[in-house]
Amino acid sequence: ALTTATNPGFVVRITQAGLDYAHQHGIAILEKELARLRLSDISGDSRVLHVGKVHYELSRLRLRDFHLPYSRITPISNVGLQVSISNAYAELDGDWRVKFLFIRDRGSFDLKVENVYIKISLRLGSDATGKPTASTSDCSAHISEVRVLFSGKFGWLYNLFHSAIESRFRKILEDKVCDSVVESVHIELQKYLRTLPVTARIDAKTGIDYSLVAPPRATAQSLDADLKGEFYSLTSRSPVPFSPLPLAFPSDHDRMVYFGASSYFFNTAGIAYHKAGALVFEITEAMIPKDVGFSLNTSTFSAFIPQLEEMYPNMPMKFRLSTPTAPFLTIGPGGISLKPIVDAQAYAILPDSSLAPLFLLSLTGNVSAVINVRSGRIVGSLDVGRIRLSLKDSAVGTFQVRMMQSIMNILTSSTLLPRLNARLDEGFPLPLLDRIQLSNILMRFHQNFLLVGADVHFQ
Repeated sequence: ALTTATNPGFVVRITQAGLDYAHQHGIAILEKELARLRLSDISGDSRVLHVGKVHYELSRLRLRDFHLPYSRITPISNVGLQVSISNAYAELDGDWRVKFLFIRDRGSFDLKVENVYIKISLRLGSDATGKPTASTSDCSAHISEVRVLFSGKFGWLYNLFHSAIESRFRKILEDKVCDSVVESVHIELQKYLRTLPVTARIDAKTGIDYSLVAPPRATAQSLDADLKGEFYSLTSRSPVPFSPLPLAFPSDHDRMVYFGASSYFFNTAGIAYHKAGALVFEITEAMIPKDVGFSLNTSTFSAFIPQLEEMYPNMPMKFRLSTPTAPFLTIGPGGISLKPIVDAQAYAILPDSSLAPLFLLSLTGNVSAVINVRSGRIVGSLDVGRIRLSLKDSAVGTFQVRMMQSIMNILTSSTLLPRLNARLDEGFPLPLLDRIQLSNILMRFHQNFLLVGADVHFQ
């Protein structure tokens, strides 16, 4: 089947510094897993010169520790990740029993494993839900030196054929090491990768889709993950009427991780909230700050619309603000900007609490956004410039809307804007694995996307 490439709405880049940090924690886990290796009893027969056939048994094998002092992780382009471990070492002990001719004896032994070299290749992918996956595509272990020291009355006898025992230990340990690596990747690493939230519920109306649109890809300097990066309505999800643009991701490598949030990502938020009916706001008298200096009633507005006093004398009013279309923003090197269109329907509240439509205004103006990252969430605030008004409909006759300029500016800045900014201050979660905290955050604006860089701390 032929497929077409899908541009991501959100990109995550893990640099070499980030891979090194993750690798440190991974090696610490692997070291603990290797130290828990269980070795089966070993028995066999060996023929010793001038002695004859000797039967031996090695039991109660205990791995005291396994150390991985030197290792590194390397992204291999178009392949995945490679982990190389060198100069690892381990120590074991156990009990031995020997039988030859009419002689029986037993004792203990110590075993030192040195110069262990391990090479692990990790294949990265994604499952049907868009979560990342990891598997061991190759593992090789080579042990250069195994030394066994036997104690007991006939320990000298074991030392005569120690090479045969040491070669058996070497083969057993090499196989066991790779078995442990495969199991750790399958259980520990795969389990941890599944903590990545490919869908994040934002509130009762919207969520974010962070599923992978392609398997993670390794480059010579980083590991990149392309995510869908799309907000959606929980009530009615439908295709977005435009596609993500390609992101010219810069070659920054000062931080451990970088996030690229495209204009597509932010604009799907507008679509999702618009579809969910969340971009409808009401302004009533109770919401107006006391220090504004006017009341929201027909007496106040009769100064601009004299006929109001005759038709609806001294009645309370309210405005219902809504967006006829989803707001659309642009991102450039100078920041984020948008020019939303807002319909403001004015009503008179009649004595029986029913509403009488008065007039419908169209409000437009330049809005700038300030974006930040706090506690793993993208937060923001809006600032609105001077609002321009136009009359779309009126049930009270014509009037000069420019006379209302100041009062509408006050209403939006004192009531609407604080409500929007309070919601934006709650933020939207970044796609982070479990127990990850961000620090040393930087933010830069590029054409069509916001770049967030950060260092990582694993709790």
